[in-house]
Amino acid sequence: MDTYTIAAAGLPALGWALHGGMLWRRLATARRDPLTGLHTRAGWTARAERLIAKQHPGALVLLVDLDDFKAINDTHGHAAGDAVLTATAQRLSNWCGHHGIAARLGGDEFAAIITNLGAANLFDLWSALDQPVTHNGHVIPVSASVGHCAPDHLPVPTLTDALSAADASMYAAKGHGRRNTH
Repeated sequence: MDTYTIAAAGLPALGWALHGGMLWRRLATARRDPLTGLHTRAGWTARAERLIAKQHPGALVLLVDLDDFKAINDTHGHAAGDAVLTATAQRLSNWCGHHGIAARLGGDEFAAIITNLGAANLFDLWSALDQPVTHNGHVIPVSASVGHCAPDHLPVPTLTDALSAADASMYAAKGHGRRNTH
């Protein structure tokens, strides 16, 4: 067999390998929010469901919604809003550390699940999210409402039910005014 025949036989395999690599990168990109780098809803949901299925007794599901985010965009511009979203994502991800995963669900709504609340503190999260963001020389006040639910406190510990309970908790926090955790 000559070199040309061997090379010709290997080209389809090389083409499929390149194609597979491109598809894998596109899938990975689709599961990450392009602005914040956090998981998207689809990528986070799959991982969070697996964590809940493992029945971590200290697991906690959280929803985070930035307070008055539209006012930030309207007052300071969308670039400032993007800076606030990016800072919030980083703060949430840092708080989760190696004990959980965070996601941007869309707009100014984030989610997280941690498997060990003992390794994290909700007050620390609230304090981190409540820090201002500086953008183009302007200090932008930031606050967020945080709702949470421990899946093991539910009759049936599912992600859907935990998110519903965390959502109700988050809106209860919003009802108590800005800068609340419920």
